[in-house]
Amino acid sequence: MLTAHTIKILQSLDKKKFRQKYNLFLVEGNKIICELFKSNFKIKEILSTDPQKLDRTDVPITHISENELKKISFLKTPKDSIAICYLNEEEKLEDKKVQLVLDGIQDPGNLGTIIRLADWFGIEQIICSEDTVDFYNPKVIQATMGSFARVNIVYTDLVEYLSNTENVNIGTDMEGENIYSFEKPEKLNLILGNEGNGMRPETEKLLQKSISIPRFGKSQSTESLNVSMAAGIILGQLYSK
Repeated sequence: MLTAHTIKILQSLDKKKFRQKYNLFLVEGNKIICELFKSNFKIKEILSTDPQKLDRTDVPITHISENELKKISFLKTPKDSIAICYLNEEEKLEDKKVQLVLDGIQDPGNLGTIIRLADWFGIEQIICSEDTVDFYNPKVIQATMGSFARVNIVYTDLVEYLSNTENVNIGTDMEGENIYSFEKPEKLNLILGNEGNGMRPETEKLLQKSISIPRFGKSQSTESLNVSMAAGIILGQLYSK
């Protein structure tokens, strides 16, 4: 039986201030939880309606009821198990050859998808502005489908970082160079801006190259692409060369 106090704490972990207060976040579903065992994330405890499915002896696993799972899950359809994990300490920020830089991304689904894209293309690090949505947000964790365990996420002052990086700062612009003819630099930061407002002016000033995704459709109804969709197209093209 989970106590009312424990349930209250776990329910509060959908908010950043409580994740930071308790130094904890939740990961839901056996498939994603299994990714944790191959990462440097430390699991405090797993709560499961069917502990035998996980078959682990190296972490505490508590058997809970379906009703208890519903109370603590952030999903509309709760999945078998929930892992209570400790927040990781942020690693020292060092340039990698190819990085994604996120300037004010607010939608958890977009951040989760971008983390998944980074994992797919072998990008080890994503650098985020301090106001980008928290990657420990349950919706972000779920959208990554486990990729968060393999990509280092760092929050920092972007102007300071982009002013000192040795990588080439690249951003999207309607007037930028066609992505299909663009020559990929050896070391680069691909900067992606806020869903509604794009990059901040102070970030845009630090761009060294601008790229664009040409529109092939005749209709002008679609003004722009979703940021995670644009990221997928750009990365696919950059890595095709």
